[in-house]
Amino acid sequence: MTKLRAAVVQTEPVFGDVAANVAEALELVPAGCDLAVLPELFATGYQFRDSDELASLAESVPDGSTCSALRAAAANSGTTLVAGLAERDGDRLFNTAVLVRPDGTVDRYRKVHLFWDEKLIFTPGDLGFPVFAACGTTVGLMICFDWLFPEAAGTLARRGAKVICHPSNLVLPHCPDVMPLRALENRVYTLTANRVGCEHRGEAPLNFIGRSVAASPRGERLVECGTDRTEAAAADLELDLCDPYLTPRNHVVADRRPEFYD
Repeated sequence: MTKLRAAVVQTEPVFGDVAANVAEALELVPAGCDLAVLPELFATGYQFRDSDELASLAESVPDGSTCSALRAAAANSGTTLVAGLAERDGDRLFNTAVLVRPDGTVDRYRKVHLFWDEKLIFTPGDLGFPVFAACGTTVGLMICFDWLFPEAAGTLARRGAKVICHPSNLVLPHCPDVMPLRALENRVYTLTANRVGCEHRGEAPLNFIGRSVAASPRGERLVECGTDRTEAAAADLELDLCDPYLTPRNHVVADRRPEFYD
């Protein structure tokens, strides 16, 4: 049985305090993990007032300060890190997740399904749903609101992902209950790393719900964090369970009938 030690890391960033937010998040990563997932926009905070403020905090990938800190941490610890950050690419601003390996290589995913006021300041993701080799397996990335769309996780699974990493800043209550279903219906592991705390920098406060969760291909919650504290939780992922055969005659990909779907 091939095993992977993976962690979800739950943080509470202070808006705009990038260096401190990065340092505090990395201190929470458990030692000895093969893979650790940090929240969406973990370095900057979430509630940007406008695109100018976002632009002032966005960074290039892979050479910006946050990505450089992740690369150094991955090299020192041997842990592959997935984290969400604000990416600047020319005059475009993306809500991005990076996958940072201990050898210094970096891949990225740009959020496809933008949530609420994100639509006013971020450019919609343009890379689709790629799958990457990491930690001796195949890893797909989603960000936060992508959870609502079954096509996101389903596309990653059909492209070969065995582990879906899901940096998040969740304010709606449903996602921690849905992600085990996404894991079950696609026969993959899901790792949702959320944040806690409140930001009130706009018309209404945003209260982040925590409940970071790792789920198995059987739909089991392997670990789940609390609702109001920073913490990390780790689990052993038995990759042999990522078997698309639900029964000897039922394959979750081959049994699809897309000609009958909208």
